[in-house]
Amino acid sequence: MTKMDRHILGVSGGRDSAALAVHMRQNHPELPLEYFFTDTGKELPEVYTFLDRLEGFLGKPILRLNPDRDFDFWLDEYGNFLPSPRTRWCTRQLKLRPLEQWLRADLDAGVTVHSYVAIRADEPTREGYQATHPNMRVHLPLREAGIDRAGVIEILQQADVGEPEYYSWRSRSGCTFCFFQQKIEWVRLAEHHPDRFAEAVDYEKTALRDGSPFTWSQGESLPDLIRAERAEQIKLDYELRRERLKRRRPANPLAEMNSDTIDDVYGIDEAAGGCVICHK
Repeated sequence: MTKMDRHILGVSGGRDSAALAVHMRQNHPELPLEYFFTDTGKELPEVYTFLDRLEGFLGKPILRLNPDRDFDFWLDEYGNFLPSPRTRWCTRQLKLRPLEQWLRADLDAGVTVHSYVAIRADEPTREGYQATHPNMRVHLPLREAGIDRAGVIEILQQADVGEPEYYSWRSRSGCTFCFFQQKIEWVRLAEHHPDRFAEAVDYEKTALRDGSPFTWSQGESLPDLIRAERAEQIKLDYELRRERLKRRRPANPLAEMNSDTIDDVYGIDEAAGGCVICHK
């Protein structure tokens, strides 16, 4: 008997992938979707809270895919060199590797796997997860349905799923020490989750001691970044950007409701530059 096609949808703990899950549940209930979350073990606590809420709407569990080796193992394997935009080994080992291991047997057996990726209609230059096997098909339902950022927010509000709490101070889901964070987000991480910030500092010190050319925030160590005077300057720069953006932005009720989020200030979305599986 030939195995059925599989339909998978990765959620990240961010708004775009959550909105895609809601959209597919509402518009394509006939599909036997498998929802998954690749857990690096270094996620924000708010991510898990949001995933629990999303599961309640979907009416089925979101499978947690755990890597066979944790971040500390791979950091040691890479000579204590921190991951960076140029050497994104964390994406390879903690995101892509668990996904490929989960699907490998079916793909090699000839099963077609349909992967649904959350790229919006207002992201024309973004690419999603690229199929690494001839039996994988990648679909972009948000783009195909013309759903933009405002549409994503509307979907989550109407479904009463809402948004993750971290959007009040951070622009993306994912690891607590994601190297794509803006400097203001590092400052806010130190304020909201001092234990997670301290962990990132320890990793950075170990990496620098062993010769890594990278710090988590380009050109500045984390201890320097949160010194009182420097942290206040970062906050001031952030507020100035926010005010400039507000003056330039055309009136839009949905945008106004979210005008205090980090991603509005920087003009980025949760996925900009991040991993490439679910919402990326």
